[in-house]
Amino acid sequence: MTNALFKKRQSRTRHRLGTHGTRPRLSIFRSGKHIYAQVIDDTQAVTVASASTNEKDGKAGKSWNVDAATGVGKKIAERAKAAGVTQVMFDRGGYIYHGRIKALADAAREGGLEF
Repeated sequence: MTNALFKKRQSRTRHRLGTHGTRPRLSIFRSGKHIYAQVIDDTQAVTVASASTNEKDGKAGKSWNVDAATGVGKKIAERAKAAGVTQVMFDRGGYIYHGRIKALADAAREGGLEF
């Protein structure tokens, strides 16, 4: 049941994003130990920037808490701005907007991304 609800939320979110313009999307994947973020340009089907807690550089302490997600949000905002992207659509997938997902989104906004 839980997986079915996740897939339902995910498809609903992706459908809404697909009908709202051509900005790149900030896509989030959250596992038990790590959190990953990518800025994807769907018109050209390329990843513009990416960041995660599973990178060799910048690993510090626990990778599954809110502080780690905040660090990923700052990194993805920095890398996206370096690639020339300032406006994105936030694709939370099927994840509920709280905890690590919210921390990553807030940090990305503070880093200069608009969504």
